[in-house]
Amino acid sequence: MPASPPSIGIAPACKSSILRPLDRETLWDRAYAALREALLNGRYAPGHRIVLREVAAELGISLTPVRDAVNRLTAERVLERGTGGQGGGAIVPHVDAGIFRQLVIMRAELESRAAFEAVAHASDADVRRLRELHAEMARLIDAEPRQGYLDVHRHFHFHIYGLSGLDVIQDSIETLWLRCGPVLNMVLPEYVPHLKAADHHAEAVKAMANRDAPAMAHAIRCDISEAGDYIHGVLMQEAAAH
Repeated sequence: MPASPPSIGIAPACKSSILRPLDRETLWDRAYAALREALLNGRYAPGHRIVLREVAAELGISLTPVRDAVNRLTAERVLERGTGGQGGGAIVPHVDAGIFRQLVIMRAELESRAAFEAVAHASDADVRRLRELHAEMARLIDAEPRQGYLDVHRHFHFHIYGLSGLDVIQDSIETLWLRCGPVLNMVLPEYVPHLKAADHHAEAVKAMANRDAPAMAHAIRCDISEAGDYIHGVLMQEAAAH
């Protein structure tokens, strides 16, 4: 079996890594999954330039699987092509207020439906898991870096959606989160007081424990819509300022 190609590029020692190194197997799929994970968790801010050599060095793999993964994310309109073509990496796109509003509308519809369906399949163990995740979110809400909260927040939501049995809808939800994730990273510090004032995640846990599907769908819809309205306002203000 031929040896794997050597890693290309070495990240500067003083620069902290966003992505974790990968074992040398199914590198293309795993590079794609690692970048998706980072985008879903809001680890890249809008406008961030993704440099192929830097990503390859962080993951401990060669340039080719990283380029292929970035090309796929670009084809899915999650990333935008960099100035150097396929060899120039990619850029995390800025989302304007109009596009973001459409993303929120789709998220509210799909995620509330998935949450509704999830209730029928939830076990007592699932309720306990949601309580654990909710407690962890409360612990991390003021902690730095903010990605810790966003990581647990995503696991909370996708634990619910994973119970729905709606695989096609869940795939669509993931794509929407990929496009929204960088914006969440940008505005989370300012939105924290709103999260503390209206805890829709607690309402979702209660609804799941009571096996109340309409209440579960309502809690998730309110969580998405209220955050979406806030972020939409921020994006509108930024557009007016420029």
